[in-house]
Amino acid sequence: MSIPRVLILGCGFTGQRVARELLRQGVPVLCTNRTDNLAIPGATTLPLDVNNAATIARWREALIPGLLVLYSIPSMKQGEEFTDRTPAICHVLKNRPPTRVVYLSTIGVYGEARTVNEQTAPAPKSERELLRAEAERAVMEGPWSSLILRPAAIYGPGRGVHAAVRAGNFRVPPDGTRMTSRIHVDDLAKHAAWALFSDVQGAYPVADEEPCSSLQVAQRSAELLGIALPPAAPIDSLYETRRADRRVDGSAIRRLLRIELRHPSYRTGIPACLKEEAGTASCSGTSADVQ
Repeated sequence: MSIPRVLILGCGFTGQRVARELLRQGVPVLCTNRTDNLAIPGATTLPLDVNNAATIARWREALIPGLLVLYSIPSMKQGEEFTDRTPAICHVLKNRPPTRVVYLSTIGVYGEARTVNEQTAPAPKSERELLRAEAERAVMEGPWSSLILRPAAIYGPGRGVHAAVRAGNFRVPPDGTRMTSRIHVDDLAKHAAWALFSDVQGAYPVADEEPCSSLQVAQRSAELLGIALPPAAPIDSLYETRRADRRVDGSAIRRLLRIELRHPSYRTGIPACLKEEAGTASCSGTSADVQ
């Protein structure tokens, strides 16, 4: 039996890791990105700007029935408003339907829920959250098998609290007790890759095993970097996603996909990020910003 070709729509921070993992396993991969400068050895790449009719037309011609699709294109801000082209792209996919679509959504669709697990119902409130919920519906209503993954805060090399602390633009909520959940990009990529070849359907939150306060993560990051702890800031001054106070239980989807996390906690995940960043800097001939 031939291995199905995987199409990754939105090959960015997470999508590129999924592509490399699948390619290591010998799975043919077609990746799209908003620009034509995406370079993933072994993958076929194609520019796709969901707001550009010409690139959509070229991409449509590349579709073949029976694809396994990872959809990783988020809602985008245009001017003062957010837009989400997922329903329109799903309409295009219906012309040559894939076998399966795995959609990377966000825990934002749970709104103000402070405890989230596989039984928690979405309760979106903001414009961005409502658009994501609508995108999920478009995926789930398509003529294909589908699975919605709702990741907690995604972090990895160059991205996350440790990167913000190092850059000097992270601020701790005033009481420091707000809880957050997160997932290392490598573990999220494993969820996505395994989900494509599974028959699990529905919608599930994705997170590591240790919710913790933003203060704990900032303290550990500052300690590893050898710099001062960032100052506190008024809650209203923080970015929307950093105001959340939420614990996420992602154990259900791990059981269904039979996944063991590489980084069950920030305690191993952040040091791994710093090590990878140092290795990248060394290979490029620059000094690592790690102490």
